[in-house]
Amino acid sequence: MEEDNEMQIDENVSDMDESEDDSDSESKSEGKKGVYLPGQPLAEDEELVCDDSAYIMMHQAHTGAPCLSFDIIQDELGDNRETFPLTAYIVAGTQAAQAHVNNVIVMKMSNLHRTSKEREDDEESDSSEEEEEDDEKKPRMNCALVRHQGCVNRIRATRIGNENFAASWSELGRVNIWKLDDMIEKVDEGSANPTDKKHIRSELDLKPVYTFTGHQQEGFAIDWNTVSQGVLATGDCRRDIHIWQPSEGGKWNVDQRPLVGHTASVEDLQWSPNEKSVLASCSVDKSVRIWDCRAAPHKACMLTCPDAHDSDVNVLSWNRNEPFLASGGDDGLLHIWDLRQFQSGKPIASFKHHTNYITTVEWHPKDSTVLASGGADDQIALWDLAVEKDDETATEKAANQDELNNLPPQLLFIHQGQQDVKEIHWHPQLPGVILSTAHSGFNIFRTISV
Repeated sequence: MEEDNEMQIDENVSDMDESEDDSDSESKSEGKKGVYLPGQPLAEDEELVCDDSAYIMMHQAHTGAPCLSFDIIQDELGDNRETFPLTAYIVAGTQAAQAHVNNVIVMKMSNLHRTSKEREDDEESDSSEEEEEDDEKKPRMNCALVRHQGCVNRIRATRIGNENFAASWSELGRVNIWKLDDMIEKVDEGSANPTDKKHIRSELDLKPVYTFTGHQQEGFAIDWNTVSQGVLATGDCRRDIHIWQPSEGGKWNVDQRPLVGHTASVEDLQWSPNEKSVLASCSVDKSVRIWDCRAAPHKACMLTCPDAHDSDVNVLSWNRNEPFLASGGDDGLLHIWDLRQFQSGKPIASFKHHTNYITTVEWHPKDSTVLASGGADDQIALWDLAVEKDDETATEKAANQDELNNLPPQLLFIHQGQQDVKEIHWHPQLPGVILSTAHSGFNIFRTISV
């Protein structure tokens, strides 16, 4: 691997004033502070400083080539883990400028501590002890890589029995299935053998266990069925959706007959979390469709909202506990659909906060009213649909917080600092923890809001 592909994970240093040595830093920190909203212009003497007190945990990770798609690997460390330090496993795919140097990467992020502002300050402890403690609390990342032909458009992980797999969409029009267990074992070996290095990288010579070349074009839409193990759906930029069924010998049977309905590129797919044959899709043709895959491909479309958005519909997320579907599009709108009223063509809620197209949306794995969205406006928004506007409180604040008062009351939190956010995922085993990827790298964080 080239030197610029070396990977590292760094603890986020949010207080930018700490890097300044002159007296100006002190005066700036004591100056007037305010809340910044995306899109506001900054004066020459103003700077953005992250408020560490708003985060329980905040770390950054960087890879040489950007990983614009990733998924969380279910681990054996237990559910509902809130005791620090935390550990997370993910699988990601690179989009390098040179197609022949792309990789599928399994990453183990470990020793993830609370943010520095949350630590107890001991004014009497000497600097050497503080430096030693800080070094012990630095996050670590172990990586295992395998070569991938072409850029990874999108990647999704699943568990089948006791084995871990990932499906990757290649820009070359192929969908590959990878067995991840050897890669997971390799990153665990790195953690079991302490070294002075905080970042360890290993390269493995592994091939896909299965490859499908039947799509006529490349694609982005892909999702594993969480009710029926091993069942996969893939959609391409032509308009076709294919359903995969697992077969004996670790292979898959892919129905060569695509589902009939969309008239343009299929951008995202989501299986129902409760019904094994029901699938949702969205498209450049502006529609959102619900499919029953037990029917013949030309009859499988059960419900259609032909004009779900004013332009391309980019992403979907299916609520795990309620019959709700969230969608985000090029129009910057976040729509919430009640599937019991889907045929009306009207969402039960719409939010216009993002100032550019939405690239990712995901419901909280357990709280049915909370979701997160992100996009090309460099922000991640956390929402709680259960929140209602308090008119009395809003009136009191209106005099000096007009701009804040105009925000949707359901908007809990705005996370910034990444450039062109591509994907976000709630970690199902780490309550409140979000991982996100963008052109500028990964963030893993938990806010005080969720």
